[in-house]
Amino acid sequence: MTTSPRKILFSGASGLIGASLVRAAEAERIQTLQLIRREPRKPEEISWNPQAGQPVRDLALLERLDAAIHLSGANISAQRWNAARKREIVESRVGSTRALLKVLMALKQPPATLLCASATGIYGERGDEILDEESPPGEGFIADTCRAWEAEASAASEAGIRVVHLRFGVVLAAEGGALGRMLPFFRPGLGGNLGSGRQWMSWIALNDVVRAIFYILDAGALRGPLNIIAPNPVTNAEFTRALGRSLHRPAMIPVPRFALRLAFGEMADEVLLASTRAVPDRLLQAGFIFELPNLDSALKAIL
Repeated sequence: MTTSPRKILFSGASGLIGASLVRAAEAERIQTLQLIRREPRKPEEISWNPQAGQPVRDLALLERLDAAIHLSGANISAQRWNAARKREIVESRVGSTRALLKVLMALKQPPATLLCASATGIYGERGDEILDEESPPGEGFIADTCRAWEAEASAASEAGIRVVHLRFGVVLAAEGGALGRMLPFFRPGLGGNLGSGRQWMSWIALNDVVRAIFYILDAGALRGPLNIIAPNPVTNAEFTRALGRSLHRPAMIPVPRFALRLAFGEMADEVLLASTRAVPDRLLQAGFIFELPNLDSALKAIL
């Protein structure tokens, strides 16, 4: 698109990122429609069932969209993984994307742009390697899931839709997400490194996530994968010290690697202990300016 969108369809709008985007869009008087799985309670809510043959009953409600932003996906760190949980994680991403594309391609006039969530987890465990959007995918369940997720979304390009894969890192916000889960431990001084603390974390403040997504919507030349992360990744040990400083609390109680693996199994290795040192090259090259590029200033603003 070359002009700002005036009508956006959201899926996953009840999550941390989605809710913030909807608020920002409505503040700019952009019309929003939200796909939900329960019965609608508001005029902007539209019921859908990704498992149904016809996911949305009345397609006329979705005509004349400028963009769709697809953020649906089961929480990958909410519980220990087993075969059933893994199927749910994959289906909530790949299956829901397939269903959304079926809806969009059935419209008389599909939206010009589809922004679909993905994750820096696509790079897998990479140690100290600096990763940009040109880096190949890694190995593991999360990497395989993200690769399939992006492949499914890419099919929208066949209908002339501009597709952007939003590779999110750790999104920092006081009201939820990873930071929200950490604060109850760090505030009383019970925080510490996860494992050795040497693993790299690619992070971004929620406010910059929202700003970046609206920047991408307006930048019609941007397509394909984009790392939605701050330009200064940190190690887990650096993150731990910074969070302790911001709360004026010690952060010296580490959680050993073996304890994390005992509690969370495979998820510990792929989510909590994996090292991903990603950078947002394509956003920076496109001229996007981060308001909170450094961790200390981001935590100060958030907390």
